[in-house]
Amino acid sequence: MNKRKKMDILYEDKELLVINKPAGLLTIATEKEMFKTLYHQAREYVKKQNPKNKIFIVHRLDKDTSGLIVFAKNEKVKKELQDNWNKKAYVREYLAIVEGKVKKKKGKIESYLLEDKTFKVCITSSSKGGLAVTHYETLAVTKSYSLLRISIDTGKKNQIRVQLSSIGHPIIGDKKYGSKKNPLGRIGLHASVLKLKNKKEYSWFAKIPKEFKTLFESAIETYEKLES
Repeated sequence: MNKRKKMDILYEDKELLVINKPAGLLTIATEKEMFKTLYHQAREYVKKQNPKNKIFIVHRLDKDTSGLIVFAKNEKVKKELQDNWNKKAYVREYLAIVEGKVKKKKGKIESYLLEDKTFKVCITSSSKGGLAVTHYETLAVTKSYSLLRISIDTGKKNQIRVQLSSIGHPIIGDKKYGSKKNPLGRIGLHASVLKLKNKKEYSWFAKIPKEFKTLFESAIETYEKLES
């Protein structure tokens, strides 16, 4: 019987638990899957320390996105962080590998997003949609792909995936939003940097998955040296 892979814990204190989530793992349970989640693993971990311990989700990543996730160890801290999360998490940075050559060195995407009945997020002109703001910087390009450094001002569902697709550069492996290429066997999106300010300031870096380096080894190594 295979042993379950240990969580990649990046930081832990009396109030916080920060984990580098692998791609392919849900953050929290769905109707179809209750136990194969990062939340369940984190809950088991803290309860082994003390059966009375609890864990609370602060934010989430899509199942196929890897990277930084913050859990709170009590409800008070959870509420503190979730109140105005967009300002408290003042740097949320991702690396994305997208299809095609992105011509602009830097760009900003602003659009209103709305989830349809099939749970797919779409860009809309309707006032019912929530405003999403994404910034990108092109770090490297090849004949087929571009490596982008992404930062977000908002945290809407599927935001980065939808907005990059809307400018003609879907994230590789993201079939849901128009990608036709999957050289990594996963979505090419990783939450790499999180800087958080609550009672004090925190800064965390989640190492870039090795499969990303098969396409952009030099550029990613340079990025890691700057950020880690």
